[in-house]
Amino acid sequence: MKTTYIAIAFLGLTAASCGSKLAAVRKDALKPAVVTQPLPHDTDDPAIWINPTDATKSIIIGTDKDTDGGLYAFDLNGKIIGKSEVLMRPNNVDIAYGLVIDGKKTDVAVTTERENNKIRIFSLPDLKPIDNGGIPVFEGELMRDPMGIALYTRPSDQKIFAVVGRKEGPVNGYLWQYELTDAGNGKAGATVVRKFGNYSGKKEIEAIAVDNELGTILYCDEQFGIRKYVADPAAKNDNELALFGQKDFKADNEGIAIYKKSATEGYILVSNQQANTFMVYPREGANGNPNEYPLLAEIPTSTIECDGADVTNVNLGGQFQNGLFVAMSNGMTFHYYNWDSIQQLIDAAKK
Repeated sequence: MKTTYIAIAFLGLTAASCGSKLAAVRKDALKPAVVTQPLPHDTDDPAIWINPTDATKSIIIGTDKDTDGGLYAFDLNGKIIGKSEVLMRPNNVDIAYGLVIDGKKTDVAVTTERENNKIRIFSLPDLKPIDNGGIPVFEGELMRDPMGIALYTRPSDQKIFAVVGRKEGPVNGYLWQYELTDAGNGKAGATVVRKFGNYSGKKEIEAIAVDNELGTILYCDEQFGIRKYVADPAAKNDNELALFGQKDFKADNEGIAIYKKSATEGYILVSNQQANTFMVYPREGANGNPNEYPLLAEIPTSTIECDGADVTNVNLGGQFQNGLFVAMSNGMTFHYYNWDSIQQLIDAAKK
């Protein structure tokens, strides 16, 4: 099939709003249900927080990546409803539920603060810092610059671990894993418990995702492939389980999101950044092999040069009754899609 591109202004994403890049949107691009209010600088990565008492009041947390950036909260209509304190180049963000601080369970958003070489921990939904100004990461390393982050909640004891990536690193042990802890006085801390992960050396490792139910970590070794590892540091298994998607991307393989149809089945969606599409793989693997990942579909989206994405299967009400997929786009915005529109394209590709 011949792919046609058009250079247009799309939903306010003009060439000027995208910096020097002209917005190239495919004619068959999936239109978003919502485009958020623009941020001041540069959107990079979103995460979805599900409101435990009313899912229709869930929020999207997104990073504004600049020296005077921060975390922003959006409602399901794309309106900015909150902001963290100023952060020095926050890169990626992830969310976990029930971190125990002073005997109380607290939902948290954890982001990398690249220019300070720290991770930052904020309570949700109020985006208040609970980390004594941040926790240093990659201490003792020549290259630090934290970028990617994903949170793993161990089912057996509900302990929460942060998997952190960086701008550059060694070919082995590129990722460091930290256990989030109660540091006393209502504050959170973190302790490094593991160093693992292969790296090709081609570009960087930024996009990381954790599958709590399957106990796995997926991350993008950009311009090389998608790697898979065991998530639980107590398993003491640092062997690479899978490497896939090596011939599927135009250039950078970036943001990763995992849609869960059941406890074990669903989809892995990975941004084909320069093609403005998302590549879809089976979460459970294929042919009875959980580490075999054939390409199921390529979904063209309205996003431009997408770095990060997240997805939920939770009924958020309104147009998101079967879930919401959110992705960053140039133009300082995030795009929301109702899951049904993506599922239809996946189903069509399977026929």
